Amino acid sequence: MLRRILQRYSDRFVSKWLILLIDICLTLITFYFAKLIRHNFAISEIDWKYFGVKMFVVTSVYILYFIVFRSFSGIIRHTNISDTVRIFKASTMALLTLVVALLMLNYTFDHRIFLISFSVLLIHYFITLFMLVSLRLMVKALYYSVFESSPVAKKNVLIYGAGRSGMITYNTLIQDAHLNYNIIGFIDDNATKIGKMVGGVKVYAPEEALNNLVREKKIEEVIISIQNINSKRKSEIIDQCMALEITVKTVPPIHRWINGELSTGQIKMVNIEDLLNREPIVLDTKNIISQIRGKVVTGAAGSIGSEISRQVMAYQPSKIILLDQAETPLYDLEHNLSLLRQQHSPIIKFVMADVQNELSLRRVFMEHKPDFVFHAAAYKHVPLMENNPFEAVRVNILGTKLLADLSVEFGVSKFIMVSTDKAVNPTNVMGASKRVAEIYTQSLNTLPQVSTSFITTRFGNVLGSNGSVIPLFKKQIEKGGPVTVTHPEITRYFMTIPEACQLVLEAGAMGNGGEIFIFDMGESVRIIDVAKNMIKLYGLKLGKDIQIEITGLRPGEKLYEELLNMKENTIPTHHPKIMIAKVVPHSYAEICDALNELQKAYASGTDLDLVSGIKQMVKEYLSNNSVYQILDHGE
Repeated sequence: MLRRILQRYSDRFVSKWLILLIDICLTLITFYFAKLIRHNFAISEIDWKYFGVKMFVVTSVYILYFIVFRSFSGIIRHTNISDTVRIFKASTMALLTLVVALLMLNYTFDHRIFLISFSVLLIHYFITLFMLVSLRLMVKALYYSVFESSPVAKKNVLIYGAGRSGMITYNTLIQDAHLNYNIIGFIDDNATKIGKMVGGVKVYAPEEALNNLVREKKIEEVIISIQNINSKRKSEIIDQCMALEITVKTVPPIHRWINGELSTGQIKMVNIEDLLNREPIVLDTKNIISQIRGKVVTGAAGSIGSEISRQVMAYQPSKIILLDQAETPLYDLEHNLSLLRQQHSPIIKFVMADVQNELSLRRVFMEHKPDFVFHAAAYKHVPLMENNPFEAVRVNILGTKLLADLSVEFGVSKFIMVSTDKAVNPTNVMGASKRVAEIYTQSLNTLPQVSTSFITTRFGNVLGSNGSVIPLFKKQIEKGGPVTVTHPEITRYFMTIPEACQLVLEAGAMGNGGEIFIFDMGESVRIIDVAKNMIKLYGLKLGKDIQIEITGLRPGEKLYEELLNMKENTIPTHHPKIMIAKVVPHSYAEICDALNELQKAYASGTDLDLVSGIKQMVKEYLSNNSVYQILDHGE
């Protein structure tokens, strides 16, 4: 019953003024007991005539410092060291003030009224300090003992990391009455901590905890609280826990704690990014900052474009123009950037326009005269573009050409195009259309009269981006499955959205024109392994709770993506994760002739005519699992 009452009112707290009143009463009572102790409990020896005045003076001084140090403002059930320190400061200052006052007032007034024995003050100080702290600890202990003795089943939990962050995590968990967590212990890699007690909880070695303790104590969850853990070690811990069918959660970096305090709501399930088994790519931003001026970001409301917009704002440009044809996503981006606008306050213009609308684009260039253009606008879904090649040509090829031509006309300093690894030895319309866009923008660098530097960036799949497998798998898992994978051996390169956008910005800053930058994305990952890991992260068992279904390769899809074709090599840069692809140069005149033919097919041809025109421009384009394979055999 007591537990039900406490849980019902667990979100309500005793008034701080009531706590102050209780502290005052304790101070009054302890003064009486101090006098008794001083006179060996001989009540007849106490001078009762001036006792009330002396009690009033002492209590008044204590009240003054209770208020100054706000010793009554803490939540009793969550009493910690800082609350104890405030009580200590208030009591100590009260004692010192009374001692100094007595020394100064001695013989100035009737000492019989104001004279208080120093021994009484000292005894009173220690009793008061003990009682104030003890009362709070007793209430806290009672509160948690009620929950500890609860018949409600608790979740046995281990905290990985017995350092400062681990202790904060421990305190945060035990203070939340609704969690029903039973903290079994800490795990730590530091041998000097193993076997010791931290906050009354034992620290275990990883091998002992994960091999024996998990089974003996039926551990259900491990929370990784270590702040500066490398990705490889973190991935190893997660793999070990998932193999034991334990849920894994992580504590966010300290800089993301709200007002410097951790809350239970911030402790989240690990992300699939944590299983990439590679260190995140970190760049030196000085080179980027030195070149940031006015910006145009096309495709600004997409996964890459919106993150580029956020990152560009942090470099304090004078103006950013965010352009997209998608109304609702652009509106959402404007809303999401409102806080960053307050922090960095650049001029931001949100422009609704299509990259194939010359009139709208020309108006943007005439009005804002951008220095940089980040071109992330594209159709990227392979099956859709395979069935809609006219849209792939319209946006990915002709839209890029229009934007590039306007950049030349208006003297843009740099044009950075976001491409894809699917443009390498393409097997589908989408990848081939992006390769044509690469070829055209690169050919502009060969013209002596062109001052704009055209730079291309290539990378693979971006985790969490629109249309990537991660959001798809998440939806399928939440619906109970099945999780669909096209082929058991299909692999992809992965990187996070922030990493991809940092690399785009860095490539734009270091590029001089004509480069195709590719990024070291680590080892390629089997998609079926990603699916299995995500199922484990949700605490589900493959084959029992959910199934994986192999659906077969989609039109235009290939098993393995590449970052270079057979005729390309790489040149290193100042950053070990960024390389420059040595590409075969193309003549601007030849490309223009081929584009003219492609535009004729776009105006009046069929799907086959259009794709045939693309294949004429991209000789290595061989369709896979597609109706356009007939074009590769001369039929």
